[in-house]
Amino acid sequence: MAVWLRALTNEARTALQGEARRIDRFPFRVGRENRDPESSSSWTGPERRGGAGPQPNDLYLVEAGKVHNISREHFEISWDGGGYFLTDRGSVCGTLVEGRQVGGHRQRQRVELSDHDVIIVGSSTSQFIFKFRVDRPS
Repeated sequence: MAVWLRALTNEARTALQGEARRIDRFPFRVGRENRDPESSSSWTGPERRGGAGPQPNDLYLVEAGKVHNISREHFEISWDGGGYFLTDRGSVCGTLVEGRQVGGHRQRQRVELSDHDVIIVGSSTSQFIFKFRVDRPS
């Protein structure tokens, strides 16, 4: 099976660097780029921690401005052998999955994902909107 995040907005396309991104390993973590590209002329791309330690995110979302919908460590997608799950990682605004609020107010919550579920990262005004896709073998 192949699992994908597909972009439904221009901001999502920019984050994915195209129409879709295959998820090859789990958990797959998503969060906000910590550095604001508008505040520093030396900004050259996504934040990465130095050293041999793991990165906090697999996908970084660049959200400019002082007010943020997206937390630095926002949500993750996991596979438990029986299904796919989205876990809000204690974000402030939460994550919307098919219109259902998951997490928010720094509370971790988990919901099972289904093929074609729409994921809005942050509040309903967020421009980062994705579709979760599962391509099952025929």
